[in-house]
Amino acid sequence: MIIVTTNDLPGFRILAVHGEVMGLTVRSRDAATSWVAGWRAIGGGEIPEFTQMLIESRMQVMGRMVEEAQRRGANAIVAMRFDANEIAQAWTEICAYGTAVTVEPIADGPGATAQSRQLASQPVPTLQPQAPAQGYAPPQMVPPMRGEVPWPPPPGPGGPPQR
Repeated sequence: MIIVTTNDLPGFRILAVHGEVMGLTVRSRDAATSWVAGWRAIGGGEIPEFTQMLIESRMQVMGRMVEEAQRRGANAIVAMRFDANEIAQAWTEICAYGTAVTVEPIADGPGATAQSRQLASQPVPTLQPQAPAQGYAPPQMVPPMRGEVPWPPPPGPGGPPQR
């Protein structure tokens, strides 16, 4: 799954738009974490307890968003954003959203990139909408291009191999 914050994907042609997808979670802060964080706040600086909670929340909502996009048959998400709000000063809502699309790499001509030319030379799978899975997993990210880029990325919980 390719996820970008831009409205288009350089080197790729959008073939279909599957609509907005999102992942959402609402988190509460436990009393112990809030107490420790309160003491840390007196001295200023980063509050690692809250940083970790937000990292985990963002990964969870991205996983939910990716799952929704895959259910719709998409292989990319464009215009991805995060949103966060406080609810009644006790809970934090974290949302990831974007537009699910099906893309194909541009092989040659205007708009083609080195990465898209390489990906276009490999077979592209036809994605079918999937049934919801049990639980949520972090999103599968596309690694930066170094040498040969795997297309399609190998299936599995680990995602594409790191090079």
